Amino acid sequence: MYHLTDVTKCYRRGSELVRALDGIGLYVEDGGTLVVRGPADSGKSTLLRILGGLERPTHGSVELDGTDLATLTESRLSRIRAESIGLVPRRGDLTPGLTARQNVASALVPLRLRPADRWELAGEALEEVGAGGRLDRIPAELDEAMRRRVALARALVKRPTVLLADQPTAGLDDPGARDGFADLLERLWWQGRFTWIVVTEDDALARRAPRLATMSRGTLTAAPRTHG
Repeated sequence: MYHLTDVTKCYRRGSELVRALDGIGLYVEDGGTLVVRGPADSGKSTLLRILGGLERPTHGSVELDGTDLATLTESRLSRIRAESIGLVPRRGDLTPGLTARQNVASALVPLRLRPADRWELAGEALEEVGAGGRLDRIPAELDEAMRRRVALARALVKRPTVLLADQPTAGLDDPGARDGFADLLERLWWQGRFTWIVVTEDDALARRAPRLATMSRGTLTAAPRTHG
């Protein structure tokens, strides 16, 4: 689970001090899903990076299963990212020269699994997200919706504690592809195998959320679970 206490993130923009996050408090239970909706520059992507251990807060604590990510050494933080945090970056961000299966298997390299095991698990993850027929395709041979599925499989394959998704439906202009990917996300949310935190500007995706929060000017208003 995540427990954030008074999380503040400040940085300088020229002579101006910008408060990207302003005293965020948040609790997300094991297996829960939180979708954070907010406009551009509201602080939601900064929040996601801090949750993922990619940035540290200026003030406050970011506890993941009782461990404060804000106080860890870089080596310990890197290990937790490799083992416990799956990240679905905006636009997928796959390695161009690798096949779909190789892209997914690459997430398992830090875990020191046997190559044969990495290969098998990567295939299973791609099947799970509906990309099993594209194992040997490189990203340039996949449409945008399928690249998103491969990126999702790469985050899922190591069976992390939490999955973080940065605007997963952004740029999916085809309504059918966007709805299909949202259907997949929703199905995975309700399985409850992972703790999910998703940031989005997509109102349609936000309406599917088991629990919704709103981000505005660095502050977060979180609602209780709405259904399920």
